[in-house]
Amino acid sequence: MKKIRPIYIFIASLILIFAFVAYDAKYNYVNWRTANRESAKIAPLPSLEPQAVVQVYYARTYNWRGYFAVHPWIAVKKKNAKFYTVYQVTAWNLRRENTSVSAQRDIPDRYWYGHKPHLLQSLKGEAAEKAIPQIEKAVKEYPYAKEYTLWPGPNSNSFVAYVIREVPELTVELPPHAIGKDFLGYKVFHAQTASGSGYTVSILGLVSLTVGLKEGIELGILGLSFGLDLYPPAIKFPLFGRLGFTDF
Repeated sequence: MKKIRPIYIFIASLILIFAFVAYDAKYNYVNWRTANRESAKIAPLPSLEPQAVVQVYYARTYNWRGYFAVHPWIAVKKKNAKFYTVYQVTAWNLRRENTSVSAQRDIPDRYWYGHKPHLLQSLKGEAAEKAIPQIEKAVKEYPYAKEYTLWPGPNSNSFVAYVIREVPELTVELPPHAIGKDFLGYKVFHAQTASGSGYTVSILGLVSLTVGLKEGIELGILGLSFGLDLYPPAIKFPLFGRLGFTDF
């Protein structure tokens, strides 16, 4: 019997994936105006939490793009403050405000247009107090506030990864389907990983290699990341994200 070449299996898999995405986009479409934007009830209520709080979230992106990518943001509440400030980057903010960076009082753990947010890291008390001024400084100094490119970056993932690298208290690793997280800039080709536990070598986010204690080994090709975590054990895939034990 003639063997089926792996490339044919790969192409057939891609066709099935895109066919499923097209079907879902047509029959399960949710209008962004009516999509769920309520609190997921993850963050402490500011009226009941006097301590400073910093939280990093991500959620699947809106509509069919959610199968391929995620959108992250950072929420902060200063000590004794009665509100959160949410920092994120969006294309529509660039069109409206001439900057892609949004810094607004908001619900910190909103559903992202129908998709439940996932908490990546949370700081409270002194650690949060120390991190907040550094976060504010990194947001102001973000070098790509005047541009937004869905792929390969700079985009919302590039922004949050940049802020995390600038703030030592933030040691979280963005998920592998955070397309754009490895975009380091047009003239920067290597940097410490966002968690601070290793290094990333990247060419415009198109081809990248990350090695770190927290990140394990991760190879990025055209913005799609494949990798292996050793502790805790997990495999990283595009679309699916991290499959394995919970990343603490």
